[in-house]
Amino acid sequence: MLVLLAGIFVVHIATVIMLFVSTIANVWMVGTNPYENASWGLWMWCNNTCVQLTPSEGNEPSLKAAQAFMILSIIFSVIALVTFIVQLFTLEKGNRFYITGAITLVCWLCILIGVSIYTARFTDLGSVIQGAASIDSHHGYSFILAWICFCFSFIIGILYLVLRKK
Repeated sequence: MLVLLAGIFVVHIATVIMLFVSTIANVWMVGTNPYENASWGLWMWCNNTCVQLTPSEGNEPSLKAAQAFMILSIIFSVIALVTFIVQLFTLEKGNRFYITGAITLVCWLCILIGVSIYTARFTDLGSVIQGAASIDSHHGYSFILAWICFCFSFIIGILYLVLRKK
């Protein structure tokens, strides 16, 4: 049981770190054409230099929502980690980590909403920069990390709900 608790704790810490990296890094999408390479994420559009991301008309609320949900997911993940540590030392034997599991599943939901909004609206450079030329693009490592965190937070949340303190 102690090994399982330690494993869940390590995966939870890794999830928090990956959420930080995926939210901060501007490599959600990577595009290339014969003249330039570009990447963009939640905050910046980078070519040779990085500039603030200015979405095309009508997409700004979607970008703000994706940013907000990714920040909320980080906050809930950190709160769940702290709650787990507190419950580990204060919970009576035989009880379950319901609060930690619920908070982790709220984090999972925030990741789902944030990444889904980004996927629906910002996978094409034309939706990010007004008047941008067509660039062949693919998903970058930040986008993939966000989906990995989505999977990890769901698994961890369910394990917290099932796990009993021995």
